[in-house]
Amino acid sequence: MTIKRIEPGARMSGAVVHGNTVYLAGQVGDGTSVTEQSKSALAEVDRLLAVAGTDKSKILQTIIYLSDMATFGEMNAVWEAWIDPKNPPARATSEAALATPDYKVEFIVTAAI
Repeated sequence: MTIKRIEPGARMSGAVVHGNTVYLAGQVGDGTSVTEQSKSALAEVDRLLAVAGTDKSKILQTIIYLSDMATFGEMNAVWEAWIDPKNPPARATSEAALATPDYKVEFIVTAAI
């Protein structure tokens, strides 16, 4: 089975396709609030899924990291407006220290093609 790397860099690829599954690198967004960062990161998820030949209706699982669980509701408001309501994926959300203090949310997505 072939492996296709999308937007490979020195440290990681933006996404990796293996068989009929695409694995996205963790996506963080621009902005200062969880709302802004969530919208920006999920727009990048949409873009990478399209490059891989799929879309959010085929997301299998999403892991979400928040720098502060107090912002869970704020992130959920963006998430619920973004997901395909007929095809919600399996999901887990946890609090974690992210790569820099500026990051408030990170989305890790696995999808079918």
